[in-house]
Amino acid sequence: MTNASIDELFNRFNDVTALVVGDVMIDAYVWGKVDRISPEAPVPVVRVTAKENRLGGAANVALNLAALGAKPVVCAIAGMDQKGETLAELLSERGMSREGIFFSADRETTVKTRVISNHQHIVRVDEESLAPLNASEEDSFIERIKKIMAREKPDVVIFEDYNKGLLTPNVIAAIIELAQKAGIPTAVDPKKDNFFEYREATLFKPNLKELIEGVKIDVPKKDHESLEKAVKEMEDQIHNSISLITLSEEGIYVKRNGKSERIPAHIRKIADVSGAGDTVISVASLCLALKTDIHFLASLANLAGGLVCEKVGVVPIEKSQLLAEAKTHLGQL
Repeated sequence: MTNASIDELFNRFNDVTALVVGDVMIDAYVWGKVDRISPEAPVPVVRVTAKENRLGGAANVALNLAALGAKPVVCAIAGMDQKGETLAELLSERGMSREGIFFSADRETTVKTRVISNHQHIVRVDEESLAPLNASEEDSFIERIKKIMAREKPDVVIFEDYNKGLLTPNVIAAIIELAQKAGIPTAVDPKKDNFFEYREATLFKPNLKELIEGVKIDVPKKDHESLEKAVKEMEDQIHNSISLITLSEEGIYVKRNGKSERIPAHIRKIADVSGAGDTVISVASLCLALKTDIHFLASLANLAGGLVCEKVGVVPIEKSQLLAEAKTHLGQL
């Protein structure tokens, strides 16, 4: 792509509506200073200096989409609790509707609390419900999706699965079928519990660890033959059109119509890998919606994932920064 065509693509991001279906959560942060070790146990004592709540999980995917100029529509489940109210307030503050959020009195809103001192991630505390939706909740949620899809007419549907119980086999199959009937591409960021339930998804994006856990084939780093074998096993069961495998510091792998390639990572000063997968699926999904060249899709997603790893905590990509980097590194693709 030329720099002019990259500019045009980034402007077209503003025209995309993306339906984000998946596990939302609050990413809570506690910052502090460590001056001593506890006399009660060999652990650091953190003197708290600041706290913050951020949108996480599928909601962080929505933040990345919004940061790139697209319109995200979040569809998820949360607890009917104070944390659920906080989640709704965070969505409203970011200009996103809570209409797609299904609040349940039987669930707890997921919160991941990270304690950080001197730029070091000391500990994470998780509060969550992991039970899958019951049949009644599945039916209600699918009906809500139908109404929202009919009204919003999304350009892409994104599944963001964190194994928190929302994306059951029935919910997955129903939404993929709805998208196929409407001619809408689907993009999946999976986890192992329902790894093979996303049959006939358009783009499937596990990381290497998730791929290995899913197909149960060991893939040593830089072993291209083992990676190809694992991806083929995955595709034989899922029948997806595009495979996009994030390989951490080794970059990204992409395959479509039997043709594959590995794109190396750019050298970065890594501060925190949290949320990088959310950024990758967001960028890849926008490119998918706009029918970009598959090599450029993978290259831009790879670039974006590396950029957010330079920031501490889960943060969305900055459009202007990604645009500048794309022109520098991808302008001749």
